[in-house]
Amino acid sequence: MTAPRIDTETLRRLPKAVLHDHLDGGLRPATVIELAAAVGHTLPTTDPDELAAWYVEAANSGDLVRYIATFEHTLAVMQNREGLLRVAEEYVLDLAADGVVYAEVRYAPELNTRGGLTLPEVVETVQEGLAAGMAKAAAAGTPVRVGTLLCGMRMFDRVGEAAELAVTYRDAGVLGFDIAGAEDGFPPADHLAAFERLRAESVPFTIHAGEAYGLPSIHQAVQVCGAQRLGHGVRITEDIVDGKLGRLAGWVRDRRIALEMCPTSNLQTGCATSIAEHPITALKDLGFRVTLNTDNRLVSGTTMTREMALLVEEAGWTVEDLRTVTVNAVKSAFIPFDERKALLEDVVLPGYAAAL
Repeated sequence: MTAPRIDTETLRRLPKAVLHDHLDGGLRPATVIELAAAVGHTLPTTDPDELAAWYVEAANSGDLVRYIATFEHTLAVMQNREGLLRVAEEYVLDLAADGVVYAEVRYAPELNTRGGLTLPEVVETVQEGLAAGMAKAAAAGTPVRVGTLLCGMRMFDRVGEAAELAVTYRDAGVLGFDIAGAEDGFPPADHLAAFERLRAESVPFTIHAGEAYGLPSIHQAVQVCGAQRLGHGVRITEDIVDGKLGRLAGWVRDRRIALEMCPTSNLQTGCATSIAEHPITALKDLGFRVTLNTDNRLVSGTTMTREMALLVEEAGWTVEDLRTVTVNAVKSAFIPFDERKALLEDVVLPGYAAAL
């Protein structure tokens, strides 16, 4: 017997948790156009539908220059207080409309200072916008909790500053830390001092690893730097042969180090060839703590509902599978245990029970 098809509206209503989503990759096209006009930035088009299509086409082109250019346009409108406030607030409202009940949004404050904002001003402005969005979402009956992960850009020299910001603002909405940017040629261990500082201050962190670079990147992230989660981590499959786990893969699975997997994004960057063959399914079946994420919603033309629908339609996932990765995400969230437990027992599990 085949599992019954899950319709899109049911998928949209399912409670979702997203751990890997970039603020500068998830703007509304119309917002990009309006903010660009206000600051005098030229876009490829000023039609919202055409701009949305341009982003996805550029990301799918296989041309790294074009892919990077997509973020140049979003970052251009996130350099002042007004732009950051609006982007952060709308970020929350868009997640709430998609059935997300818990999210961790990440961004690199150093990329938002070209307009004269200081690093602390960037962090405080984004937190203000997120808080406004959460208040509006709660008032509308679609509450969502959104925490922040601050990123250091691994190919630049301000990773230590970003880590220090995470320490400073950890009681003001910042939950943890990440390094982002070009993975190949910029190993995690280059920033070991930042990670040691975070560990000394009990600030959790994830590391982009195992996407553009293979097992050495994952090994450094986990065994040298001490990451609690892995951003993407798809290339852990290189340590699995015929279902048998190598020592690194076994360590990641057995220590419940979460994999923040982003199927559509991974197709765009060449980490997978199709949704049906994406490693997320095999890794889930092998018992890894896989989580489902969007990465960059505008750039990938996606939502959590769409990611779920793709796995249902093309990889044969069931509601039980979707519940598994949602529970995994909540268990791996960078919030205290009692808060994770309450979120699971009061929101996530009842929401899935109603759908089953």
